[in-house]
Amino acid sequence: MKTWLIGFGAGLFVLAVLDALWLGVIAREFYKDKLGSLLRDQPIWSIAALFYLVHVVGVATFVLPQATSWSGALLLGGLFGFCAYAAYDLTNHATLKGWPPIVTVVDLTWGTFATALTALAAWAVQRHFA
Repeated sequence: MKTWLIGFGAGLFVLAVLDALWLGVIAREFYKDKLGSLLRDQPIWSIAALFYLVHVVGVATFVLPQATSWSGALLLGGLFGFCAYAAYDLTNHATLKGWPPIVTVVDLTWGTFATALTALAAWAVQRHFA
């Protein structure tokens, strides 16, 4: 359990930092431009926090125990991120009027990349402290 908590905590920290940079700085204008009126003025932070918690529970539970190397953590984390973000982006693409295809591509790419880095960092920290 201690090892799981270490991986979870490291993953939560890394994903929060990465996503804050992505949503708050790097891609902020992209999402505003492409999603416009679909975006809230301010996110519901409690729901956003719930996503991060659930997503990193998935990384700590399904990715980290299977990763036997840094490359495994990166690959499995990317695959997990791809699957999780695909559920969101492809559902939105299929059901929401005005959902731009480019948002699906960019967000799915981001989720894959961010989760891969999250899993890699969490694996390294977990391994260091285990």
